Amino acid sequence: MNKIEKKIVLDLCGGTGSWSRPYAEAGYDVRVVTLPEWDVTEVEFDAYGMKFIRQDVHYRDTLCVLYDDVYGILAAPPCTEFSLAKGNKPRDLKSAMKLVEACLKIIWHCRFYNHSKLKFWAMENPVGLLRQFLGKPAFTFEQWQFGDEGIKPTDLWGYFNPPKPIIKEKPENLSVRYPRGSRNGRRMVSPICPPEYKHLKLTRAEIRAITPPGFAKAFFKANR
Repeated sequence: MNKIEKKIVLDLCGGTGSWSRPYAEAGYDVRVVTLPEWDVTEVEFDAYGMKFIRQDVHYRDTLCVLYDDVYGILAAPPCTEFSLAKGNKPRDLKSAMKLVEACLKIIWHCRFYNHSKLKFWAMENPVGLLRQFLGKPAFTFEQWQFGDEGIKPTDLWGYFNPPKPIIKEKPENLSVRYPRGSRNGRRMVSPICPPEYKHLKLTRAEIRAITPPGFAKAFFKANR
């Protein structure tokens, strides 16, 4: 399928690119800005566009993006330091917020300079301490609401059309309850790597971070 002209979607801290996958399949020009190739904190800005500096090569390679061509932005900064599951363990919130701030800076520049052509942007993180920095999210969901097998509450901040859940009643047997009373989603305990990502040899944590396809498709349907 041919690329849709001047409809670039930036997938910041995108990992496998699972959130932006429906856009890529529909022909949008998706740019997944993620380590080890690209670092959202290593960007040069001017009045016309951005230059992302490649990190996994010895020479200075860049990814150039004009503000006028950016149609939408998805951002999923790492959630480890904001996670409620970390309990009372030490947190490096300053470093974690550096990535959040870098994503927001990219979003802001695209809005400043592209004459309102930025149609949507969204930042995702599991329900946690990021709320204490960004405030109340625009949308919160669990994966099962979009036909995926998962119970992880997830927040979205931004400027976007909320995706419409397709399931209203929560299915049974989605979680595992431990002797002490805590519970976790079955797919979080023993995550299964989707076939399309098996060649990447992902770690358990990376598999758990994959955006569920049902939600990704619903978000695309509402923001395309």
